[in-house]
Amino acid sequence: MVSPATMVRSILGVQAPQTAAKTELRLDSAPRAKLAGAQLKSRLRQKRSGAYVTAMTQLDAGGHVHSPAATQAFMDTLRAEFPDVQVDAWPLGIIAKCFLGEPHEVHTLDCTGAIIRHFKRGEALPDGMSRARSLAASGHYAFIEVFTDKLIAVSPSGETAIIES
Repeated sequence: MVSPATMVRSILGVQAPQTAAKTELRLDSAPRAKLAGAQLKSRLRQKRSGAYVTAMTQLDAGGHVHSPAATQAFMDTLRAEFPDVQVDAWPLGIIAKCFLGEPHEVHTLDCTGAIIRHFKRGEALPDGMSRARSLAASGHYAFIEVFTDKLIAVSPSGETAIIES
């Protein structure tokens, strides 16, 4: 097949315009290291930042539901917390005690930032989140990060405890 650029005839010595298409797409602009095994576990065990803990504990305020800017700010905080962790190694979701009052017990966050939902006592949770429900509802931790193979309980000070599944 002949490209359109070679089909254009030169008139009065003028060359056909050259175009280049950039086709690279990225989830975010910063390249991330590929941590695995013991390195990834060590990284996930690190204390969480104050900004991250604050963002997680303010989900009950409800601003994320009505404001795309608040949701974007939340996602920026999540990306900043894990700059060296591949997206596929991020938590599946986060669950915490809900302070909206009865009958609400816990709230969850899908780490794509798309789903923040408050659950009533006894209401079924999304897949994988139910194993962290009682720990979150106890209020002993600020929130619980839910991974496929573990839970990471995060205290209000940002200290972490890994619970292997």
